[in-house]
Amino acid sequence: MNKILIVDDDESVRFSFNKLFSEPDFKISAARNGLEALKKIAEELPDLVILDIEMPGMSGIETLQEIKKVAPRIPVLMITAYGSSERVITALKYGAFEYIEKPFDIPRLTTLVEEALKMSTLAKREMGVKPDDTRNWNDNYLIGSSPEIKEVYKLIGKVATSDVNILIMGESGTGKELVARAIHKYSDRSDKLFLAVNCAAIPDNLLESELFGYEKGAFTGATRRKPGKFEQANEGTLFLDEISDMSLTIQAKLLRVLQEGTFERLGSNETLKSDVRIIAATNRNLEQAISQKAFREDLYYRLKVITITLPPLRTRKTDIPELIDFFLNKYRLQLKKSAITITPEIVQKMSEYNWPGNIRELENVLKRAILLSRNNVISEDIVQKELLNANRQIPSDKSYQISIPLPAQLKDFEGKLYEHIIAFVEKDLIIASLHAMEGNQVKTAKLLGISRVMLHDRLEKYGISTKANKKKIEE
Repeated sequence: MNKILIVDDDESVRFSFNKLFSEPDFKISAARNGLEALKKIAEELPDLVILDIEMPGMSGIETLQEIKKVAPRIPVLMITAYGSSERVITALKYGAFEYIEKPFDIPRLTTLVEEALKMSTLAKREMGVKPDDTRNWNDNYLIGSSPEIKEVYKLIGKVATSDVNILIMGESGTGKELVARAIHKYSDRSDKLFLAVNCAAIPDNLLESELFGYEKGAFTGATRRKPGKFEQANEGTLFLDEISDMSLTIQAKLLRVLQEGTFERLGSNETLKSDVRIIAATNRNLEQAISQKAFREDLYYRLKVITITLPPLRTRKTDIPELIDFFLNKYRLQLKKSAITITPEIVQKMSEYNWPGNIRELENVLKRAILLSRNNVISEDIVQKELLNANRQIPSDKSYQISIPLPAQLKDFEGKLYEHIIAFVEKDLIIASLHAMEGNQVKTAKLLGISRVMLHDRLEKYGISTKANKKKIEE
């Protein structure tokens, strides 16, 4: 039986609800004001509260706030005679499930009551993951207990204090920076600075000054001396993310720092010493980049004294419930939600998904699902919609069917067939994206999630020319 509490100072409204929900499936109780409502909630624990915004004494909004303190999982449907944006926003801000205006649209009212009662049933069920309130959920952690991620933990423990350079490899979104921070945390340099530089996000001419610093007057706009990251992180750790996007010129300068421990600021002849541990990361096959003359082989071997390869989320699915637990609690606090409910069925569905964007995609889907949840319950339709949005096809004014011609002599491609197939897929994806962005390379790079340097490299590699003014892409 569904228990519904009607809170309204108008007796005729209370009578109307009693008449409307007179079926045996419903048990209706009523309260004339906020204080009476809170007493009945404590005694009866209803499945749904239907609450008027305008009441003498304690207002509907104040009552809603008190209800959410004592019974955050009970959905509250607000009644308002004036559906102004301010009233609606305020009610939803404080956790109202939905609102309905007077005079009532009966079909809409019954639909909302059905939806709210369904949410109430879900909210009473055991959560698919258990929060641990003793943990600081806003911190960054390496999460998981699968055999795959435990191997990563072991490597971190073995190499953290060795002070050698480390190369972290893995797909985008697998947590490469978290691993770098963990290595620094457990190293002998933990009391010194950890600085991160995203080489793909900084234009080539700025990256050099960012790393090595510059003197006043070194270039237009250099109005003062500025130390670079190698100076700032001295005796600490410097994390170079997406190092494959670094130009060959800067690679040569980085190699010198690794070999000799010295560098010069831009515009200076003074040689400075640097004692910095380098941790580099990439989602690209550096050996392939070396064969394409896009990455220095000597730098590669300097960086990969130790290599840590992070597994994609699809190969460590047993960690997904634990990750869901972590992100639900993290964003429950950040978004100021009193509680978040997710069912084991949804956790199972999310655990079966392949997560092409890895942990970053999982985190973003959960954050949006929390924001869009009603009554702080993450429903299956919200998760399904977010997964579809995350994997929507790239828009294009041309239909593409990727055809992958296999080489006639497969034995000649032994060990390289995967790279051969990836090249064909990548080329068609870039062409489709350029069409979608009408040849605009900046927008295309942003759409693909790569830097302009990498996009330009691919355009040259595959012989793709762009003519944005003609909205035409040519191979």
